[in-house]
Amino acid sequence: MLAENTYSTLLAFKEFVVINSKKNLVQQGKNTFGNLSKSLEDSKVSVGKNSFQLDFTMPMYGQFQDKGVSGIKTVYATAFSFKSKGSKYGLKGMPPTKVFDKWIVKKGIAPRNKEGKFISREGLKFAIAKKIFLYGIKPSLFFTKPFEEGYTKFINTELEKAFAIDAVELFKYSLK
Repeated sequence: MLAENTYSTLLAFKEFVVINSKKNLVQQGKNTFGNLSKSLEDSKVSVGKNSFQLDFTMPMYGQFQDKGVSGIKTVYATAFSFKSKGSKYGLKGMPPTKVFDKWIVKKGIAPRNKEGKFISREGLKFAIAKKIFLYGIKPSLFFTKPFEEGYTKFINTELEKAFAIDAVELFKYSLK
């Protein structure tokens, strides 16, 4: 394959970002179900007739975890917020409480009354949603940090060398 060095460098960059992002998710306790981690595995490098394409894949909530979300009372340096109802990334109202149901169970959080008996999770789910609405989600940069580090390591240095080698190979091939 022509441009093999360029492809290999982009692939190494992708693998570096995915591996380190997944490691960060585990270290930060943000990998409860592993869905976000698994979605990163679908990231890929594609080769077109005259181009390369690198796609990192994750659900929208992954971007919320990475970049953070500003709440009503706490503001982070992010495009996402619960405040800005008219903006492109403004989230309307509190997060839906149903998204916390399985998370509460998986984390082993079992609300109990004063007698120690289990009670409904509805109140707990509402309290979690309300806290996120008010105080937001602090940026974790689980993806951003590996991306920036990998960009410096691979794209700013290795990709230029790989592309130069591939250009020479293409030139030799064209002359044959």
